[in-house]
Amino acid sequence: MLKAIQALGYKTPTPIQAQAIPKVLAGHDVLGVAQTGTGKTAAFSLPMINRLHLERYSGQFRPIRGLILTPTRELAMQIEDNILGYTNGIKLFSVTLFGGVSQQRQVQKLRRGVDIVVATPGRLLDLMEQGFVNLKHLDYFVLDEADTMMDMGFIHDLRRVVKHLPQNRQSLFFSATMPPNILQFASTMLKDPERVEVAPESTAADTVDQHLLFVNQIDKRDLLVHLLKQPEVETALVFTRTKYGADKVVRHLKRNKIKSEAIHGNKTQPQRDRAMKAFRAGDLNILIATDIASRGIDVTGVSHVINFEVPNISETYVHRIGRTGRAGARGVAWSLVNEEDERKYIGEIQRLMDSEVPVLEDHPWHNGMEVIPLQRGRGQRSSGTSKSGNGNPAKNGERPFKKKPRSKRPFKKRDSQSNARNRASQGHFSRNENGEGGDKRTSHNKRKNSFGSKKFKPGSN
Repeated sequence: MLKAIQALGYKTPTPIQAQAIPKVLAGHDVLGVAQTGTGKTAAFSLPMINRLHLERYSGQFRPIRGLILTPTRELAMQIEDNILGYTNGIKLFSVTLFGGVSQQRQVQKLRRGVDIVVATPGRLLDLMEQGFVNLKHLDYFVLDEADTMMDMGFIHDLRRVVKHLPQNRQSLFFSATMPPNILQFASTMLKDPERVEVAPESTAADTVDQHLLFVNQIDKRDLLVHLLKQPEVETALVFTRTKYGADKVVRHLKRNKIKSEAIHGNKTQPQRDRAMKAFRAGDLNILIATDIASRGIDVTGVSHVINFEVPNISETYVHRIGRTGRAGARGVAWSLVNEEDERKYIGEIQRLMDSEVPVLEDHPWHNGMEVIPLQRGRGQRSSGTSKSGNGNPAKNGERPFKKKPRSKRPFKKRDSQSNARNRASQGHFSRNENGEGGDKRTSHNKRKNSFGSKKFKPGSN
């Protein structure tokens, strides 16, 4: 193992590795909190591989003894690549299970016998139901990117998987953020865990230079073209809120002679693989991504992250900008902010990071918006995101709106619509056709994001 690690260029453990590895080797359950790009994969996989190698199974059949669950296909493949490097020269076998591709190769590897499975929940459950995956001999269970799992609606699938795990196992739970719902779920699967934390929750990397660029919505795409043509932009990761928006940005960049590709849930697995391979190899310098698809992007050397649309969840902003400024390098994060419906998110982001993001006015489309001051104190949420006692959103200083009376529709139709709303509000989700998880509220949110503003004008994005 030491030879394999040295061949990969590892010299000094990162803080999360230095804290977590001894605890995992000692047999403790671990609750790890660390931002993306801090070396979490090695922190949980190296000690697991070491113990699996020392505790080799004596029987002829090779049972599954290690399971690593991840939210996305790209992240699963990335972890598998790391494990292949760590096990070079060690007789341990692994397989990656994810949807969007034929299961034939995956089943063939499972039949030959594997020690470690890296999987997304949807495909894992499908193969378990078909009888190809048996977890009764499992010794080590790892849940990676737990907060993303919750965001993607995998909570019910996770609970189904955990029911099939043996009680006598070691569990490792890693997440970039640790809100109450994550802690509550962790308590159901961890036994007296050791907590390791290398950075304050949800803080942005110190190596990222952040700037806000105030711009009218209709000018965003032209500003993006302007930014991407700057000589200092070597590689850029551009975030959009929707899959449709990502494709629109790619088409606009193409019209302006800028090569780019999009990765999102509507792309086939071969399309996503080709785009990621080209981006990692340097053949593609600009990648347009939605938040979910981007969770598997661990590429060193990304010089710029551009928030084409500001996320309405503060933690998502932290995840996005963490894709640059990795491994000690410096990075730049630009956020294109419109006044109509995105300015209100900035205050919440700044409070979460406890720092003020400066405004970059030196661009042709600056619309004169003023600097957003940092307002400390978490008791009061930013305008537009606070909630009244009955759960209805209300702006500061305004009374919460009242629910409209129900219209007199036929009982069955009203009942089905009400049930659908209730399921959505309670976080009930279903997997998509690739077994990758899906949110039944997606189409509603897409319509809301695109046309929900009262100031919407024809031609705006």
